[in-house]
Formats: sequence, structure tokens, C-alpha cells
Amino acid sequence: MAGESRKWMILVATIWIQAFTGTNFDFSAYSSTMKSVLGISQVQLNYLAVASDLGKAFGWSSGLASKCLPLWVVMFISAFMGLFGYGLQWLVIRNVIALPYFVVFLLCLLSGCSICWFNTVCFVLCNRNFPSNRPLAISLTVSFNGVSAALYALAANAVDSSSTPLYLLLNSLIPLITSLFALIPILRQPPLSPLPVDAVRRDSLIFLLLNLIAVITGLYLLLLPSSTSSTNSRLLFSGALFLLILPLFIPGIIYGRNWFRRAIHSHIQRSSGFLLVDIEDLELHKELISRETSSLRLGNAGDVGVTGGGIISNHVITGERVLLGRDSIVMLGEEHDIGMLLRRLDFWLYFLAYFCGGTIGLVYSNSLGQIAQSLGHGPETSTLITLYSSFSFFGRLLSAAPDFMRVKIYFARTGWLAIALIPTPIAFFMLAVSGTARALRAGTALIGLSSGFIFAAAVSVTSELFGPNSVGVNHNILITNIPIGSLVYGLLASLIYDANAAPSGMMTESVVCMGRQCYFLTFVGWGCISIVGLASSVLLFLRTQPAYDRYEKNRSSTQQY
Repeated sequence: MAGESRKWMILVATIWIQAFTGTNFDFSAYSSTMKSVLGISQVQLNYLAVASDLGKAFGWSSGLASKCLPLWVVMFISAFMGLFGYGLQWLVIRNVIALPYFVVFLLCLLSGCSICWFNTVCFVLCNRNFPSNRPLAISLTVSFNGVSAALYALAANAVDSSSTPLYLLLNSLIPLITSLFALIPILRQPPLSPLPVDAVRRDSLIFLLLNLIAVITGLYLLLLPSSTSSTNSRLLFSGALFLLILPLFIPGIIYGRNWFRRAIHSHIQRSSGFLLVDIEDLELHKELISRETSSLRLGNAGDVGVTGGGIISNHVITGERVLLGRDSIVMLGEEHDIGMLLRRLDFWLYFLAYFCGGTIGLVYSNSLGQIAQSLGHGPETSTLITLYSSFSFFGRLLSAAPDFMRVKIYFARTGWLAIALIPTPIAFFMLAVSGTARALRAGTALIGLSSGFIFAAAVSVTSELFGPNSVGVNHNILITNIPIGSLVYGLLASLIYDANAAPSGMMTESVVCMGRQCYFLTFVGWGCISIVGLASSVLLFLRTQPAYDRYEKNRSSTQQY
């Protein structure tokens, strides 16, 4: 009983960590001030955003640290990285100290690295304490990372709505304070023990309640008034904190589990049947598919043929057999080392889909300050940040939908990933056509929803396609696309911005571009690139669908006995 209660306390602690450590999402709130204080061009400002994202390229270091050090030590190392990185930037932007541009670049890099270390702490905690419901635990906690910008905007308005440098001070202090509150649950982790089937399904009900609380939190932040007094902002921020504390009542639900099992859970089990990807099911699936593959290699081929040592999957679609390709993934959960991963075509399709989808949405959020300013909507920057943050949050929550609906509506997770990419090109082409405030809000919401789903679903997709035990290393390899995309996409946007700001070629130290032409070509280019990502994700879905279908078929057949 006590162990189960501590398990949920740890989940709440990871929610707090994620909610207050997405500090890179509020970059656009103070980027214009940073650009003015440092006297730099848009290209140089973009390099600072790249530096923050470049911290993800050092994600492997957090994985090594989590193996060598206690998790609470890793957490506080992360907190002090952010304290040092953001704190010094705040002193620079307040003109308290003067630092050269290259040092500010390194501070942004350090700040970005702290975010990656915090994420590693949360992933490890979810993997250790929720092995059977890992996808739900990860998607729920990662979802709250999407509301960080909205929470920080609310906190900044509660203190001083006119001070943009305040964001940097909050970025430096709040994660450290959050780490102090999360310390006790992390130190009191329960011993690992396998859960019976009824306990796994009871946990699914609790996750449903937690997701309902998360939806309420997201709606609360989304529907807040865009401008209000400091006093009202303090009340609204207090309400947001209450919603973050509300999940602590989950231990009470644990103690009343017998009542839930008799009165509610049995009905939900019959009608909805929350059946998640269980570790034991995955291992059984590996065994069954290995036997199937062995029989196929002996010549007993059904829907799958063997030719030249490579497995070719064929599906009958409208009477025709469609060749899906060699070397496609045959079974879910197969462990991939780095060499095997990099030789997989499926990995590079996945990498391209992420690179041209979620990453481009993140770059857009980093540029929101300049985009709003160039279109004449500068005062709405804070509102746009909250909008992106809230819809990113809902997108992350939606990434858990496949796990809740898998009995009634089963669909491969890579298929959901492809569907999630559809809003991104629509949004960018809409922004290219219209520069109105309404179009800007709608485009921002669509991009936030799409990128949020991808960020949260990616961890589970990586685990399923390339092995749960290798997810730490493999996922960090995948997200190296973020700093690359931040550099490429941001540089493209910055060059177009500066060219339109100084058409005569007379560049000043800090230029400001006004008008739709500042980002028109950027939106068109980003829209075309996101179509490439959509096509890549569809191809990935077609190649991996047989593995998902085979897994589901084997799981269903084993549950009948």
C-alpha cells in the first residue's frame, strides 16, 4: 500500500519537474530585448536559439550520469546548470554585467543542456516505477512540459508584466525550487515488484483520472485572459499551482481501490478495456514472431516472403500486392545497438519525419517574438506563447489516445504520428497567405498541437521500433535532429529576415523588419519541408504497420486463453 502511494508521488514529482523545466519555450518572450541589448543581428540571435537546442546533442551525458550517480544528484546538477546559465543571462540583459557574445552563446548551451538532463531524470523515473504502463506515464509527464511557457508567462505577469528580462530570472530559480520539492519523493522510491494484471488495469483507470486533471489544467491556462492586473495574475497563477498539486490526491484513490474495482473498474474493463503495451506481452510477442520468422525462412511463407536474406512484407490492398520494402521492421521491441540503428532505413525515415515536423514547430516557437513584431502584433507575443504552449500540451496529451483506445480503435502508433503531422503544412501555408492576427493565432495553435504530439509520442515510438532497453541512447541519437534543424531552419529564416530589413545592403547592428515579406518566403519554405516530413512518416507507417498488426494479433490470441 505504502509502496504504491510512493509510486504515484514520484509521478506527481515528475509532472512538476516537466511543468517548470521547459524553459526553452519562452525564448521568444525575451529574445527581442536580448537582441537589442547585445546589439546583434537576427542571424546572431538565431545562433543563440540554436545553442539552447544544441544542449540536446549532449543528452548522452545525462544518460551516463544517471547510471553512475543517484538520480537526485543528476537532478540538482541540472538545476544548477540552469541557475548558472539563465542567471548570468539575466544579469547581462539587465546591464549589470557585460559579457562577449561567445560567452552568452555558451550560457545558452549550458541552459539547454540542463533541460535535457531534467528530461532524462523524468524518463528514468517513469521507466523504473511504471514498467507496465510506461507509455502512459511518459506521455502524461512529458505533456506538462508543454505548459511551461504558459506557466512562466503567468508567473511573469504576476510579478511585473512589463519586464521581459524577468523570464530569465524565473528560468534560473523556479527549476531549482521545483527540484527541492521533488527531492523527498525521489529519495523514497518504492522497491520494484511486478504488478498483477488487475493492478495494471487499475493503474490505467488512475491514469485516466490524471489525464482528465491534465485536460482541465490545459483548458484553464488556455482560457485565461490575455491581459490582466498583477493582482489578478497572482490569483490565476495560484489557481494553476492548485491544479498541479491536485494529482497528489491520487494516493487517496489508491487506498480506495477496492471500491473503484467493485463499482467502476469492472464496468470500464468490460466497455473500454484499457489494454496497454505490457512488457510481458512484448516479450511473448518477440518469442512468437521469432518462431514465425524461423518457419518462414524454412519455406512456410504466408503473407511474408523471404528473398535474398531480406524479409519482404506484402499487403493486399484493393486486390493488388504492394511491396513494402526490404529490411523493414519485423517485430516490435527488438533491441538495436547504434550500428544496427544507423543501418535501418526505418530509422532514417523516422529521423526525417521528426526533423521536418516536430523540430520545425520548435523553431517556429523560438521565432514567435520576431514573427509577431514583424506582422504588427508585437503586444500579443505573450498571448501567442501561451497559445502555442497550451496546444502543445493538448497535443502531448493526445499522444496517449492510442493506448486508451487500442481495443475499440487499433491503429499503429506510426500511423498516429503521420496523422499528427498533417496540421503543420496547413498552418504554414495559411500564415504565408494571411498575416492577420486571427491567422497567426490559428497557425500557432495548429503548429503547437502537431509538434506537441510528436514530442510526446516519439519516446514510445523509439521504444517500440528499436527496443525499450536501448531507448535512452537511441532517442538521444534521434533528437540530434533538433539542433541541426534549429540551425538550418533558423538560419534560413534569419537570412530572409535580415535581407528584407535592409534591402539596400546597409546592415545595422540590430535590424528590425516590418511587414509580411519578412517571413513570407520562410513560411512557404517551412510548409514545403513539412510536406516532406509528412511523406516520410506515411512511408514509415506503411513499412511498420505489418509489425504492429502482427503484435496486436499475437497479443489478442494470447489473451483468449
